[in-house]
Amino acid sequence: MNRPATLAAAPLILAALIFAAALSRLLPHPPNFSPIEAVALFGGAYFVKRGWALAVPLLAMFVSDLALGLVNGGIYWSWFANASYLMVYACIALSTVLGFGLRGKVGSGRVLAYSLTGSVLFFLFTNFGTWLGGSMYPQDASGLLAAYVASIPFFQWTVAGTLFYAALLFGGFELLRRRNPALHAQTA
Repeated sequence: MNRPATLAAAPLILAALIFAAALSRLLPHPPNFSPIEAVALFGGAYFVKRGWALAVPLLAMFVSDLALGLVNGGIYWSWFANASYLMVYACIALSTVLGFGLRGKVGSGRVLAYSLTGSVLFFLFTNFGTWLGGSMYPQDASGLLAAYVASIPFFQWTVAGTLFYAALLFGGFELLRRRNPALHAQTA
């Protein structure tokens, strides 16, 4: 590829990586082992235009949610009707903004720290949404605490999934950039 063509293709490469990671949710996996936080951080770190950085991860996750709805039917479709759904998407947007802090400063230590932070945000936001919009827990402080405690076993998978997909996305893109130095301009 020549340099101008590569620069023009860079946003498409980023989007393709994000969509591929998001659609991997269709593969069998442990509960909460997902690319949600990683795609948000990755988009925030690498898309030059902040609007694209926000839109692409949100759209990729929405497309993967629609695909999961088609595959899993009614059980999954009902998820779109509760507050947890909105909290997940709010968390994706917030984590994308968090990823802006990685711009031009991507390194393994920083990606690790941001991935852990994103995982904690996801845990706090989504379980708050489960408590707020559901009937599983009383709508008081003890119910909120119970929602968080019940979710602790799933947190390990959130962290593992975020770290796995962050390594895959950030590491994979770094390998692409080594093979094609014109991709370095994408982070400017």
